[in-house]
Amino acid sequence: MKGDALSKMPKLALYNQEGVPVGELEVPEAIFAAPVKEAAVYSAAMAQEARRRQGNAATKNRGEVRGGGSKPWVQKGTGRARHGSIRSPIWVGGGTVFGPRPRDYGFAVPKKVRRAAVKSVLSSKAQENKLLVIEGFNLERPRTKEMIQILNKLQVAGKALIVTAEPEPNVIKSARNLPGVKTILADQLNVLDLLNHDYLLMTRAALERVQEVFGK
Repeated sequence: MKGDALSKMPKLALYNQEGVPVGELEVPEAIFAAPVKEAAVYSAAMAQEARRRQGNAATKNRGEVRGGGSKPWVQKGTGRARHGSIRSPIWVGGGTVFGPRPRDYGFAVPKKVRRAAVKSVLSSKAQENKLLVIEGFNLERPRTKEMIQILNKLQVAGKALIVTAEPEPNVIKSARNLPGVKTILADQLNVLDLLNHDYLLMTRAALERVQEVFGK
């Protein structure tokens, strides 16, 4: 039974920097062939978006608006309505009622849900053949032109998320001026970045790191 289970493990093609397949890698089914849980993906993405909101919009209530310390006119005898302050919310320049106040929009999502969301998107990318594994980047110096050539040889058309196991300055600098291309570490893999990019390009070391993190 164990042999049958191992033989059914999904496989990903391994490419070199020239875009030529050099082998295949067996990957865990629980990470790269998991059922897509749309509810988990939605919850994790919304929670991440909410944490990004600044929440620093603020308005002043009538106690914070400058002026209005004295009664504008006497209570009776003028024929006008009674007012105690020119900074009342019904006056122009007055305070704001129920206006926005500084707040934190973030909300918690269970760890299992976040992990299930990442596995769902990884599985979806793998099924759509938009998850590419490269042996590694051999860049002697930062060159945007060389990164473009690598992406073209791998037939990466559209937005691409490049994932490395460790910080690689030459890779980061070669890709940072390309529109729609972003580099992150395997430990920083998240749902929002996966959803916002068409292709996922991972180094072999990054793939192994992802399996360590999400295989627990």
